[in-house]
Amino acid sequence: MEALFEKEIFCEFFDSLAFPVGVLGTDQRFLAANRAFIETYGKGLGDVVGKTCYNVLFHSEEPCNPLGCPFPLLFAEKRAVTIEKQIVHSDGVAAWEEITCEPILGKSGQISHIVATMRDISRFRRVEKKLRKTRDFFEKIIASSVNPIIVADMEGKIILMNESARQLFGYPDLEGPIGIDVDKHYPPGEGKGIMKKLRSKDSGGVGKLHYMETMVRDVNGFEIPVEITASIIYENGEEVATMAILQDLRPRIEAEKRLEKARMQLIQSEKLASVGRLAAGVAHELNNPLGGILMYAHLLLEDLQEEEQIKKTLLKVIDQAERCKRIVKGLLDFSRQAEPETKELDINEVLRETLSIVEAQSLFQDIEIRKELGSTLPPIVGDRWQLQQVFMNLALNAAEAMEGKGILTIETGLEGGSVIIRVKDTGCGIAPENISKIFEPFFSTKSDDNKGTGLGLAVSHGIIATHGGSISVDSVAGKGSTFTIRFPPKDGMNPSKYPKGIDA
Repeated sequence: MEALFEKEIFCEFFDSLAFPVGVLGTDQRFLAANRAFIETYGKGLGDVVGKTCYNVLFHSEEPCNPLGCPFPLLFAEKRAVTIEKQIVHSDGVAAWEEITCEPILGKSGQISHIVATMRDISRFRRVEKKLRKTRDFFEKIIASSVNPIIVADMEGKIILMNESARQLFGYPDLEGPIGIDVDKHYPPGEGKGIMKKLRSKDSGGVGKLHYMETMVRDVNGFEIPVEITASIIYENGEEVATMAILQDLRPRIEAEKRLEKARMQLIQSEKLASVGRLAAGVAHELNNPLGGILMYAHLLLEDLQEEEQIKKTLLKVIDQAERCKRIVKGLLDFSRQAEPETKELDINEVLRETLSIVEAQSLFQDIEIRKELGSTLPPIVGDRWQLQQVFMNLALNAAEAMEGKGILTIETGLEGGSVIIRVKDTGCGIAPENISKIFEPFFSTKSDDNKGTGLGLAVSHGIIATHGGSISVDSVAGKGSTFTIRFPPKDGMNPSKYPKGIDA
């Protein structure tokens, strides 16, 4: 009676298991199956008991494929074997199952029965497939990226390098860089410096390096300028790898060189245009002293007997000749094609040199030039000839706006920590609707018969910007305009040494 009770309890327990369980003989035929097994793989007990495992699970009369069958290994080693196989359920739906077959040994130590438990792992397989698909997608993204990407483990060994990176560093194949020390491709100490920045919160946050320009080395040791962004890859809060995304800066550097060359050519062409605007005045101004030279030379012939008078006459000849020399030298210096030369400059000296050229021109004959140059100004850093181009252009524009008659005031001083230059005229002013356009290339308000290139103020704006400065304009139509230029002083400014305001 007790044995019967225990059997009933066991059967209830066997049937109550939520996952399919079957008992097979050594001939691979089912001797028993719980309710979950029958509901999953058959329509009734008769569809399972007495049938072979390949009948029930695979609806086949042929034995299982030996490569995917757990029984050979189970019988050989007398231990549990787990496999994963795709099986068709009784409703015709295919599912991935994890099958564990465990031997039951008799008293003789031989296998007497086999217990098979089944677990539907279709959901895990779908998740795994999605993960694999996602991983493959990300691998394709990394592989196809136009930017070189390198991943290294925490020992500094390269574990991934995409095609763009292999081309940058000169590796011929995929396996070439794997396992190589990443420090090989940085200048000495640079790799450690990058890791230090990555672990610092000052370069974009801990684990991030937002931007850095550095040099890397290809397989031949040739240095390549690059921009680098990098990050640390974490797993469960621990550092497991580092990733760097590079950008080859050589095309950008080459483009910047071409752009700078074009900019210098534009500046030079505008210089020549300014010289052209002065040409008539130059001819006039040279004609006067040359006429004086001839006149005094004739007087010299008449006064050969009077030594004192001859001396005075010769001095005048020399003075007039020197005047011609200064005019020509100033124009030649201004118009010459010169390589950019950045050095410490006294802005007042640059202005005086520029004004000495324009003062001699007929265009400024009826214009009063007022120089209110501040004293004790700190030096700035810049290119003398480019800044002369700016001041020459502003002076010529002012003279044309005043139609050759008025007051041109040049002020220098300090304001708000900057060296400032103000160029004021009493000309026609600028219409309000044109204020925002005057620094645009090719914009001009001049009439067609006196039209400039339309590049003067645009070029000047560019020159000032490359010097770290700014230019602005205030104008009242009919009353005149004021252009204000600001430059940063060299190495900052000591307020106690250089008081604020214009020191006229």
